[in-house]
Amino acid sequence: MKITSFNPLIVTTDPESAIKLFEELGFEKRHTKEGISISNRTSVRMKDANGFHVDIAEGEKDWTMIRMNVEDLDETVKFLEDHGFHKARHEAAKETVDTGSSRFNIMVSESGYILAVSQHIKE
Repeated sequence: MKITSFNPLIVTTDPESAIKLFEELGFEKRHTKEGISISNRTSVRMKDANGFHVDIAEGEKDWTMIRMNVEDLDETVKFLEDHGFHKARHEAAKETVDTGSSRFNIMVSESGYILAVSQHIKE
């Protein structure tokens, strides 16, 4: 399993406040994805001058998880399942989500730790 990036993902009912906070910390919006999953959510990727990233996504509850970009999503999901993780049971995230430019799964450990595992689709 090859990890290509690793950063916080904040899912919140108030994404604009979180975005504003990170802008005040020196982060800039890099790109925005809209219409994600059956819930039609929006996600914003931010980066600071040091190269650190944070992703902020709109959600029904407040969650903090780690976003892990990988080269092979299927291999990573199997690896995590073999180590006790399961796919999220929430209706909007229990299956692989395809955004057009990436595919991702929300994976939950036995202790409740959450990873958002994503593979960028290269054209």
